[in-house]
Amino acid sequence: MVEPTQRFSSRAENYVKYRPSYPAAIVDLLRRECGLKPSSIIADVGSGTGLLTALFLKNGNRVYGVEPNREMREAGEYLLQNHTRFSSVAATAEATTLADQSIDCVTSGQAFHWFDRDRTHVEFTRILKPHGWLVLVWNERRTTATPLQRDYDQLLRTYAIDYAAVDHKQVDDTALSSFYGSAGFKLKTLENRQMFDFESLQGRLLSSSYTPEAGHPNHAPMLAELGQIFRAHQVEGKVSFDYDTKVYYGQLETP
Repeated sequence: MVEPTQRFSSRAENYVKYRPSYPAAIVDLLRRECGLKPSSIIADVGSGTGLLTALFLKNGNRVYGVEPNREMREAGEYLLQNHTRFSSVAATAEATTLADQSIDCVTSGQAFHWFDRDRTHVEFTRILKPHGWLVLVWNERRTTATPLQRDYDQLLRTYAIDYAAVDHKQVDDTALSSFYGSAGFKLKTLENRQMFDFESLQGRLLSSSYTPEAGHPNHAPMLAELGQIFRAHQVEGKVSFDYDTKVYYGQLETP
């Protein structure tokens, strides 16, 4: 299995183009529930190409984008280069390099399942200010919502390399309860949707770290079957994915 920090090195371009963004309603939720203000300082850990970071920059926040993968980090730096309140940090969740008690809110979009949870808990507790917040976000495909999404999920189970092993759903409520501790967490689910032509559907597939790349024996048959799936379900040359954007938020139990 490829090291988590290196899994997306060859996929940054597809990630930028074809991964879904996050609903702007996340910011509204955090304003209501967590007291988020434009003055709040954010550490977006596992920030990747900056999809979640961008929401907070638009809100006026100072954001540290902590990302260990060079290709993903550089893509984010390029996309966010005009934001003076953005700082790119080449570091990991387990060792962010950020100062003690310097962060109002730690966020993580589509990344927490890659972290070493014991070491990350120590690090997040260290960098968060007293009564700071931890916000974990996933865009979760509705794998059985439509015939297209059922066929797409079966495609992954047939051809992907380690799909089941790295599925973020392994971070369940029990794991999150353990991480947040006695203070607990809340969950809000938001709706999200992506539209694709065939080129963008293929790019979305290849942006996933578990899909075989060119040269792997599963690559060509996987793309051929993706074409069949697209043709079976397209309407006027388009298909759509529906997502549940799951937002977990709470304050970490401190020693």
